[in-house]
Amino acid sequence: MFARFRSLTLFLIAFLVTALSLAACSGGEAAPGGGAGGPPGSGPPPLVVAVTVRAQDVPNIVELPGRIAAVRTAEVRARADGIVERLLFREGTDVAAGQPLFRIDQRDLVQQVAQARAALSRAEAARGNAASVIRRYAPLIRERAVSGQEYDAAQATLRTETANVADARATLARANLALGYSTVRAPISGRIGRALVTEGALVNAGQATLLATIEQPSPIYAVFTQSSAALLDLRLAGGAAARPLREVEVRLLLANGQDYGVVGRLDFADQTVDPQTGSQILRAVFANGDRLLLPGQFVRGRIAVGTTAGGILLPARAIQFGDRGSSVIVIAADGTASPRPVQLGGQVGGDWTIKGGLKAGERVIIDGWQKVQPGQKVQVRGAPPAAAPPAAAPQQGGR
Repeated sequence: MFARFRSLTLFLIAFLVTALSLAACSGGEAAPGGGAGGPPGSGPPPLVVAVTVRAQDVPNIVELPGRIAAVRTAEVRARADGIVERLLFREGTDVAAGQPLFRIDQRDLVQQVAQARAALSRAEAARGNAASVIRRYAPLIRERAVSGQEYDAAQATLRTETANVADARATLARANLALGYSTVRAPISGRIGRALVTEGALVNAGQATLLATIEQPSPIYAVFTQSSAALLDLRLAGGAAARPLREVEVRLLLANGQDYGVVGRLDFADQTVDPQTGSQILRAVFANGDRLLLPGQFVRGRIAVGTTAGGILLPARAIQFGDRGSSVIVIAADGTASPRPVQLGGQVGGDWTIKGGLKAGERVIIDGWQKVQPGQKVQVRGAPPAAAPPAAAPQQGGR
């Protein structure tokens, strides 16, 4: 029994010696490297690119949402009754004013013209007979062979028949007009959309059946709707209220974020305010030779209304967007980086105008801010590195 107790004692002593040796080795290896167990932020500061904010004259750009609308839109409607026999155009192509588009069955209309022509012939024959009676009565009335009452009745009959002739001529003209309407023509020049009826469809002039729509592609309108208060600020900004609308430039951003490239001009500002929404309509006109703008398309308009003295511009890549708004990373005098919220204005080219949050002389990170933590010191590319703190003097003495 004593032997077993001695063996267990020796095993525990060996285990404790081994554990203490391993702990000493691991502690000695971690100390020199300053790795996972070292102090935070012991690595080199991240390298960033920064700009110094400066005040300058900045264009005052107001951005408004809007939609594209055609300058002229014509609805092609039926003005004759009948069956559509043939489509005379290709959908989605350009058509000229007066160009035939649809042909309606003419047979019934042709018969109406013939009927009206026959009625005119009867009326002319009746008028000729009434005129001959007057001619026969003229010598007889002087000899009193015909009473004055009969002569007056003959003259009244002639006038009635003359009126009947005029009515028959008008009926014939109307029948010819309806026959002409059997060929439906383009009322304006422009791009025609899809046909809303096909061959064999019954169209009705009384219901003005819609057949197609034509829209003039160029020039074209961009229509903006904004609150009356915002538009008032727009007109007063930069003295815009004193300038004619035609002198105010407008640029467009397409739905994919690209700039349209063609500069437009304001040409209309509504003089009334919608009492339900409190909004007004502002309209600009653009050339559209390449047909890139289509009616109904969503766009954003950038309206230039003078300049702002002492404004600030920052590259778009320096701006961070989050749930709490926009912000930038500012570098303090000691090289420490910290986020700061800013108030954005409009965009000028690839830069944002800063309406608040920055002042001239401050440094803002434009590249590399993704790897910077708040409160961390940074190294600005092109600037001399910060001096390292002096190393601690080794202590004298020892074992």
